Amino acid sequence: MTVDLEAVHGMEPVRDRLPGEPVPYYLASGEGARYELDGQLWTVIARAADTGGLFDAAYVSGGRGATTPAHAHRDQHRSLLVVDGGVQVRLGGRSRLLLPGDTAHVPAGVPLAYRMLAHHTRLLTWAAPGGSLAWVERLGVPVEAHVHPARPTHRASGEAMAEIGGEFGITFPDADDVAEPAAGKWDATIPAGVEPYFLRAGEGDRVAMPNTLHTYLTRGRNTGDRYFAVGTVGGPSPYFVRHFHREHTENFLCLSGRVWLHVNGQELLLTRGDFVHAPAGTIHTFSFAAHATTMLGILTPSVFEPFFETIGRPTTDHVYEETSELVVPPAPPPAARAELDVVVVGPPPERSVGLDL
Repeated sequence: MTVDLEAVHGMEPVRDRLPGEPVPYYLASGEGARYELDGQLWTVIARAADTGGLFDAAYVSGGRGATTPAHAHRDQHRSLLVVDGGVQVRLGGRSRLLLPGDTAHVPAGVPLAYRMLAHHTRLLTWAAPGGSLAWVERLGVPVEAHVHPARPTHRASGEAMAEIGGEFGITFPDADDVAEPAAGKWDATIPAGVEPYFLRAGEGDRVAMPNTLHTYLTRGRNTGDRYFAVGTVGGPSPYFVRHFHREHTENFLCLSGRVWLHVNGQELLLTRGDFVHAPAGTIHTFSFAAHATTMLGILTPSVFEPFFETIGRPTTDHVYEETSELVVPPAPPPAARAELDVVVVGPPPERSVGLDL
């Protein structure tokens, strides 16, 4: 798909609705297309139509005992992050009890099953390429609610799941229900290639910068270069240089604290659960505005992955080192910008709204 980058430069972000085309947009926590399926609330925050087919994403919430049976996607690489509560996950023959901040990563063709273990459990799931969430849209019932139901009101039959899933390359292999989790297993490393794995909160390849710690949750080598995901935690910081990307899409989710995003000249405040999609051509930058702010970045494809190691330093620490003053994050050296798909268009902007926050 050819993108008119200059046209994207001038687009004001669409707010609180899915645009149906790959343009910049913002969703406040809880907004998006919502569906009930088997007692779970799926809040779709990105579809293939909204991302140019690159990826899709949704929050999934449910109560204790809500279950999704073993299923495998033929075409998509997927990731799952626990946001609230707890969930028992079986992945490729292994099982874990996952808590907030833990992740699971699912290559195409690998079966995944889960059972929610807390009364208020919420997951974030994303996949590339896009298209798999059309299955939820077909099977689920559209709802206006922003919370999962107290009791399931719509259940999909196994026959319907198999029939509709087959249209999207989704199969349901014969398997028992989710098995008991492995006791005491601590998953701390990202594998060298495309294989299923779990990763505990705070683990992964880590890169330090002033007042900031970046942690790779998924690397391009794990997804066939379709995407990588990085968690960032840090304290208050000024904006980075204004820039855009020619070849990849960047997505920002605030997990805690406050994040300011400068998107084509508009300033957006993200708090817990808020989401911004910045397709190629979007002029953007971000800053943190609270201590211990955490943010998830999903970037697809993975050309930008070496950026953090280019301007930061590898570390074995699990916390960021606080600085006594605000430090502007360094820009990548000019010689590296083309390889990283970074086009710098100006210096960091000055905050102009919400100065009393």
